[in-house]
Amino acid sequence: MANSVGIIALATVCAVFAGEMVIKARGAEHVSPALAERAHSTPAPAMAPSNVTPTPTARSAFVSKSKDGHYWAWARMDGQAVRVLIDTGATAVALTPEDAKRIGVDVDLLVYNRDVNTALGMTHAAPVILSHVSVEGADVSKVEALVVPQGLSASLLGMSYLGRLESFNANRQGMVLHP
Repeated sequence: MANSVGIIALATVCAVFAGEMVIKARGAEHVSPALAERAHSTPAPAMAPSNVTPTPTARSAFVSKSKDGHYWAWARMDGQAVRVLIDTGATAVALTPEDAKRIGVDVDLLVYNRDVNTALGMTHAAPVILSHVSVEGADVSKVEALVVPQGLSASLLGMSYLGRLESFNANRQGMVLHP
């Protein structure tokens, strides 16, 4: 009898723990607010699943989530400050002509031979290589980028930069970039 009670208690603890990890991994939109709050406030175990957002380390960069719900950052591109929207849906870093000029690209000499789809529709872009891109110390060298002459209201920090990081994670407070 004591063995049965012990096994049931252990199974209950495992079920609760597994449920909390699923809530952390999938989000809490389909669970009670009390359980969701408990799951998000419970510290992750030492061997947390990879989809639980870790906290930044000394080498990591943290970008706060803006009031508009987006992740805006100041990037240093070839030594110049450029305000960018971090966009995991963008294949590459995409620069407005103004930002490209600011970092030293002669936009009049570029060949606009890449078809790209922007929020305003299809347009042509010119490929460039940025020697160095850094966000809060998360540095990447030789980053592929596109200069997009129309259709962008801001430059985008896309996957040609993000995909070269060790990892990146987003949560309600911001995004952590792991170089």
